Amino acid sequence: MKITRRSFLKISGATAAGTVMGGLGFDLSPVESYAQELRIKGAKETTTVCCYCSVGCGIIVHTDAKGKVINTEGDPDHPASEGGLCAKGMALYQLVTNKDRLTKVLYRAPNSAKWEAKSWDWTLTEIAKRIKKSRDASFVQKNDKDQVVNRTNGIAGVGCAHVNNEEGWLYQKFLRALGLVYIEFEARL
Repeated sequence: MKITRRSFLKISGATAAGTVMGGLGFDLSPVESYAQELRIKGAKETTTVCCYCSVGCGIIVHTDAKGKVINTEGDPDHPASEGGLCAKGMALYQLVTNKDRLTKVLYRAPNSAKWEAKSWDWTLTEIAKRIKKSRDASFVQKNDKDQVVNRTNGIAGVGCAHVNNEEGWLYQKFLRALGLVYIEFEARL
């Protein structure tokens, strides 16, 4: 048998690799393996969108039987992101599970240095009162040419890229019913 330099290197390499593998304790006999049970097994899946920017990447939120969020991941069926998420979107799970997250409304009165906890009923009533006050103060029924315009110039509305067509239509109807003419969209700003 004639041994060439190439065959010598092949044999030497295979022998060295076999020696190293044997010395490290690799056992090539079959092993019994099992799959680990997923923590999302039996969890309810809800699709939503990421709240951080105007892209509106799709998120799948997994909740347990008590409604607690146990996992978030990118939604591969979402047309905007196809399952991909940025670093903030990947960390969205921490937004809802953080023990330091605010869970109540905090209100600071004008010229005050301290925050007060308020109820949602008080907050929504206060927002409605302020919208009505601003609308009443800036409402224009007729313009200089005595044409009916029914508009308010004291309030502006900003739309959100995270809403679907139906929600956007409803929001537009609400703003137009108030008489707003200054309506803008988040992604254009």
